[in-house]
Amino acid sequence: MPDRGNAHLVLLCGPAGAGKSTHARRYGAAGYAVASVDELAWAAGHPAVHPLPDDAARRVADALRSRVEELLARGRDVVVDSSFWSRASRDDYRALGGAHGADVLVVYVDTPRDVALARVAARAAAHPHDVVLTPEVAAAFHDGFEVPTPDEGPLQVVPGA
Repeated sequence: MPDRGNAHLVLLCGPAGAGKSTHARRYGAAGYAVASVDELAWAAGHPAVHPLPDDAARRVADALRSRVEELLARGRDVVVDSSFWSRASRDDYRALGGAHGADVLVVYVDTPRDVALARVAARAAAHPHDVVLTPEVAAAFHDGFEVPTPDEGPLQVVPGA
């Protein structure tokens, strides 16, 4: 976990099934506010079956960003549980954290492809973090994920939980 000082913004990233939500719970237990895309989608009435339609995905993404901005404006340490599948999405949230004076850390949850896909295949949509994807969509999400690199900024790589 990052050192104390300025507010911290931790971006958990990795493909579906990597173990991001497990890591988010650990940050939450350490006092971080948890902003979860899956929980916001669930609360908005979207079942844990994805991908969401474009308009719903946009509304959930906007709600996530608003939640993170609200928490940072209050000086809270925040961990964001989302895939951050592209460098552009990570850069966007890095800029958001910087605008609020937060120290930003990307935490990549590195999980073998077969393990992540098996986890997704076992899901049953029982709760917000139990998002169901078809095998084809899960594989495409995993294969299209842009793995973060140190040249993007502060990065920590952790094994999938």
